[in-house]
Amino acid sequence: MELRQLAVVVAVAEEGGFTAAAQRLRTVQSTVSTVVRALERDLGTPLFHRTTHRVVLTPAGEAFVPAARAALAAAERARAAVAPVGGRVRVGVCPGLLLDLPRVLATLRHVHPGLGVQVRQVAAAKAEDAVAESVVDVALAAVAGDTPGADGFATQVLAEELVLVTAPGGSRSAPADLAGLSLVDFPPGWAVREAVDRAFPCREVGLEVDDLGVAGGIVRAGLAACVLPESAAARFADLTVRRFERPSPWRVAAVHRGDPAVAAFLAQLR
Repeated sequence: MELRQLAVVVAVAEEGGFTAAAQRLRTVQSTVSTVVRALERDLGTPLFHRTTHRVVLTPAGEAFVPAARAALAAAERARAAVAPVGGRVRVGVCPGLLLDLPRVLATLRHVHPGLGVQVRQVAAAKAEDAVAESVVDVALAAVAGDTPGADGFATQVLAEELVLVTAPGGSRSAPADLAGLSLVDFPPGWAVREAVDRAFPCREVGLEVDDLGVAGGIVRAGLAACVLPESAAARFADLTVRRFERPSPWRVAAVHRGDPAVAAFLAQLR
């Protein structure tokens, strides 16, 4: 099984036919048909129902195509990790992800100096639409359940827990407990705020800020505690970080299309 075969099957599935897939791949329809038939022989099962007017996936094809997309995306990331990429990548970021984007972008520029990057804010509810409508090439969003990506690829880039951050000098081994604590939180609509709202709906919010550094300073001064993703909390080495007995997940995914420039960007997020 070759990556070229996977790409052909994905193209047929996404375009709904062999002729349209051939146009997308800049080849002829007979070549696409030959590649698909050869792969179906190797697999021992048909991937498509062929009718006069259109082509639809069989149950085996429904199972195969997502795995093929994932394999193609992994191959692009591996290639991007070692091969310089040029062009441009447009990145959409949902507010409140608290990612260390300066580090990511600096590393990306070092590895791929010829790659231009544009970053813009996108609403979480519009992340998939922004990719589907080519407003951005990749959109980063927090996910509460399954990784999204109906019309393209979706890659989980971060999977960790929410933790409690308190003033320096506290016990790091004791389980986290919000009882009696006043918290500094982030604005409604921010991804981290929505995640903390789901996990701790009855907490007491004493302060609200729109800057991670300010939140860290408030915690350092002993004015409030803060619930943060592990990776964000790790930027404050002097503060006390404790885990909750019942873990609250924090996951960030990238919704994107298959593209070398996107793969180069995603490689720096891992």
